[in-house]
Amino acid sequence: MAAVTVKIVDYKDEHHAACLISLLAAYALDPAGGGEAISDDVLGGLVAQLASRPYAFSMIAFDESGTAVGLANCFEGFSTFAGKGLVNIHDFYVAESHRKQGVSQILLAGVEDEAKKRGACKITLEVLDGNRPAKVGLSF
Repeated sequence: MAAVTVKIVDYKDEHHAACLISLLAAYALDPAGGGEAISDDVLGGLVAQLASRPYAFSMIAFDESGTAVGLANCFEGFSTFAGKGLVNIHDFYVAESHRKQGVSQILLAGVEDEAKKRGACKITLEVLDGNRPAKVGLSF
């Protein structure tokens, strides 16, 4: 398993913001993310947009050298059946260079810890139709 640390993104931190944008742009270009670039206009305002939403949070996985290698963009929602909050993982990405090394499990554990802190009753994951590995690999 890779030596990885997971941090909640401080949207006001320039390094965190740059890592988030870089990882999201790479995810968009990946076949699992749809294979299409996100416009510079969207990327340019994205961190501010996320920061303006109190129900949004992001997690970044950093490898032992401090390189950002994984991203989870999450949004709080609500479970009507449980009468409690939930966390939806909207974007989930691990850099190709770090796949199959346990990074996704470490990143998911970070999201789970944050969801528990927020009192969420469950975590949901959005998956694009073409992302077969995510559909097959779900274990929660």
